[in-house]
Amino acid sequence: MALRNNKQMRIAKVQQELTANLRKSARTKYLPHVNAVGSYVHTSKEISILSDHQKGALSGLGTNFATGLQQRLGEFSTQLPMEGLGRLLGSLGIDMSTLQQALNQNIGEIGAGLNGVGQRVVDAFRTDTRNIWAGSVVLTQPVFMGGAIVAMNKMADAAEDMMANSAVAKQQATIYGVDRAYWQVVSLTHKKKLAEGYRDLVKKLDGDVNKMIKEGVATRSDGLSVAVKVNEAEMAVTKVNDGLVLSKMLLCQICGLPVDEKIILADENADNISVIESKPVLDVEQALNNRPELKMLQSTVDLTRHATRLMKAGNLPKVLLTGGYSISNPNLFNSFEKKFSGVWNIGVLVHVPIWNWGDVMYKVRAAKGANAIARLELDEAREKIELQVNQNTFRVEEANKKLAIARTNIARAEENLRTADLGFQEGVITPATVMEAQTAWLQAQSQKIDAEIDVKLSQVDLKKSLGTLE
Repeated sequence: MALRNNKQMRIAKVQQELTANLRKSARTKYLPHVNAVGSYVHTSKEISILSDHQKGALSGLGTNFATGLQQRLGEFSTQLPMEGLGRLLGSLGIDMSTLQQALNQNIGEIGAGLNGVGQRVVDAFRTDTRNIWAGSVVLTQPVFMGGAIVAMNKMADAAEDMMANSAVAKQQATIYGVDRAYWQVVSLTHKKKLAEGYRDLVKKLDGDVNKMIKEGVATRSDGLSVAVKVNEAEMAVTKVNDGLVLSKMLLCQICGLPVDEKIILADENADNISVIESKPVLDVEQALNNRPELKMLQSTVDLTRHATRLMKAGNLPKVLLTGGYSISNPNLFNSFEKKFSGVWNIGVLVHVPIWNWGDVMYKVRAAKGANAIARLELDEAREKIELQVNQNTFRVEEANKKLAIARTNIARAEENLRTADLGFQEGVITPATVMEAQTAWLQAQSQKIDAEIDVKLSQVDLKKSLGTLE
């Protein structure tokens, strides 16, 4: 239930999905990418290829031609004997004035026609670029990026491994927390039974002492001493009850249950806590191979190493293949046309860094520093884990010894209490001696419960330090 409902486990699962998607994203950098771009631009003026003077000259081409021709004809007429020319044309049946009128009329018509041609030329050179539509589809394929894409993908792999090991670490931490909370509840449950049993013993002694006071064989001081012990026993029962309620709340919270859920654990009602003593095996190498914390630190080392390579790629050339199709309106492929037209293109893009004031060099140094820190943290973690494994192995052995001693003390305390009860019933032992025997019995029972729980928890601690807590 804890693994299914724990919030940290859910976070770890989402983090794994996140890094998996980042890894898939990094893989796409090897593949060609296609992008489409479209635009529309409106400008207040259009681009003009001809100047205003050239436009005026072309628009008045016919007029200028007719004026020049008439001037040349006028100059020609002054140089020729007009009377002789008139007689010559008259002999041919041509009237001089009629001829001049016809020439002037034709020159005017030619001028008008040439004006129209010039205006059409001016209109043909209009760009009409106040409204521009453009679009393109571009394909890019990386060929060599200085090792940046390879480093990026290896970083994504390392990040995914880190999140996977983080999930394992959170899983083990959850199991560890559940185990400690579980055995805490079991311990308090057995101590509650012990406290209630001690309270009943003291109450029974209190009743016997009160009877003896009435019979005159015990003093009032003896009665007050026993009454104090009864109050202490009641206080102990209250404390252990409160601790048990809080411990069950903690266990319910860890398991995702309502904190007021009424739960009964498998080891609560057992007469004795089931303890399987195990001989611990010191295996530091197993811990170094299994601990997810070390694997996470190793992933950090890998990340910083690949980050250094990624930074180095900033000083290397980059080569890309490009291709695509561009379209615009108006277009320039057949003069200026007011319609859509496009062209295919393919090329190679080469980017060579020349000078960046040492920017990349500083970044590489920083990445190497981060890598050095990660390596030192990994070495330190290995040393601490080796120490932890040795300590937990020793603790398991110590817990086994304490449990053996506690079991021996139980037998002695029970025998001491039995003989004290018999002596008190025979009137040869005082109530104080009986209370001492009861206190010794209580301590022995409590130490036995603590020793049993300590064996359980030390075994859990050893498994966690070895990385085998599944």
